[in-house]
Amino acid sequence: MNEQSKSLVQLHFAVLLFGGTALFSHLLPWSALDITMFRSGLAACALAVMIKFQRDNLLLNNATDYKVALILGVLIGLHWVTYFYAMQLAGVAVGMLAFFCYPVVTVFLEPLFNKTRAHRRDILCAIAVFIGVLLLVPELSMQNDTTLGVVIGVVSGFLFALRNVLHKQYFSHYKGTQAMFYQTLVVSLMLVSFVDFNPLEMTGVWHDGAVGELGLLVVLSVIFTAAPHAFLAHCFRQLSAKTAGLISCLQPLYGVALAALILGQWPSSMVYIGGALIVAAAVLETILVTKNR
Repeated sequence: MNEQSKSLVQLHFAVLLFGGTALFSHLLPWSALDITMFRSGLAACALAVMIKFQRDNLLLNNATDYKVALILGVLIGLHWVTYFYAMQLAGVAVGMLAFFCYPVVTVFLEPLFNKTRAHRRDILCAIAVFIGVLLLVPELSMQNDTTLGVVIGVVSGFLFALRNVLHKQYFSHYKGTQAMFYQTLVVSLMLVSFVDFNPLEMTGVWHDGAVGELGLLVVLSVIFTAAPHAFLAHCFRQLSAKTAGLISCLQPLYGVALAALILGQWPSSMVYIGGALIVAAAVLETILVTKNR
């Protein structure tokens, strides 16, 4: 197997792992904020070890980059909290699909920084996403947990899109592992004072014949957070941005499939239709934007 094929396999595996993070919103019996804080703290430690193992520089180039890292960390932290909370309210499939409006949101945010205009096709894709999100909503009432989960999922997608645009503009000269180390570190420090769960009460790696809370947390932080970011950093050396973007669009499909198989959360027919519209719009935007570049 040549290097490009290996990178392609690694990219699919990374996207599968990113999709699998959704499972922990239900596997771990904590609040979305607690999951995010503990996950970020362990991920920061794992990423620091990776950086040292790869003999990369742990320090940033200048004081401005530290300020950018702080802003990016705050955005990714708010994104993760809303991401897990959306799936706790609405289920993995609906929460993840609502969040996946972010590729189209990104297309509308980028012109604000690049001083360009959005194309007519971008508006059509946005309309398709809007219709897809409406199909995920069972009723137009914030008293409904699913509806509230959809709204929070869209907010999570907006935060993620804003973080990605700012990262590309001001922080893309750093490797993925180095960038994510600072962002996960900021998240853990930002949320530590708000944590309700006492870590001393956490069950161990193995508890009552099953994986305990500490075991699940380690798996989430190291295997489903630190590892896929390291894979992505390596894949970009061999694969084009178009390939990476298109395969990343499989994330909600992987996430929904894993939730159905492991958690038994099978989506309704309307969720399939709405999800198809959202993912199709994301794929189309990825193809067209990359082609233009």
